Amino acid sequence: MARALLARAGLEMNAKKVHRLWREEGLRVSRRTRKRARQGSGENSAQRKAAEGINHVWSYDFIFDQTADGRRLKWLLICDEFSRELVAVKVERKLKAQDVISVLEKAVQERGAPEFIRSDNGPEFVAHAVKDWIEKSGFATLYIKPGAPWQNAYIESLNSRFRDEFLNVELFGSLVEAKVLGEDYCRRYNRERPHSSLDYQTPAEYAAAQPNRSDGGYAPPNPALLAAEAFGGTGGASAPQAASHINNQLNQKHEILS
Repeated sequence: MARALLARAGLEMNAKKVHRLWREEGLRVSRRTRKRARQGSGENSAQRKAAEGINHVWSYDFIFDQTADGRRLKWLLICDEFSRELVAVKVERKLKAQDVISVLEKAVQERGAPEFIRSDNGPEFVAHAVKDWIEKSGFATLYIKPGAPWQNAYIESLNSRFRDEFLNVELFGSLVEAKVLGEDYCRRYNRERPHSSLDYQTPAEYAAAQPNRSDGGYAPPNPALLAAEAFGGTGGASAPQAASHINNQLNQKHEILS
């Protein structure tokens, strides 16, 4: 290589002379070694136990934000690791083990149970009530090693996108607005946002193309209906106005971002 580079620079000399000068100057090139992708030592990591089809492995995690008044928002995200579908989005001020069970139960009713669900060792995920419900529902838990978020790579990637594309863009005036906008983001993420890892298909398109697909892909509820239901719980007469108001907010924000 050194002789070839010298020749390209117009300096012709034989290989032995180049080798002698190289040694006299103490030059060396480190032997190139092939980089190895770390799989991690956890047997439940996404690298070692990878999803092989729709509903094979789900993963879930919490991510935090706040409303305009500074009060905390706790989001629960569930994804299908094979299709990258955002299976469920849930936000409340607080989410406990029973809330996790409720979200899982609804997701299983809508699209069937996975074979495994991967998570960290957060108290809501390792709670006996959650573990017992998962076992009774016919699937198994995959707990990653403590302090090793890279073993849950798919949900960590989703968390990053969710924050960059949604939480860092929206200013939530209330919990209800966060719920409505969260469901709208879920719909757009699944049906409008292409993924390079899926050959630039959306998760819904990729999922629909898979064999033995029975549920037709996840379809979150209409944001306007969600708003009406949420406001209806505190006064049915204001539900239509609430739905119309929040739909207008959605349209305005989409116009600004487009």
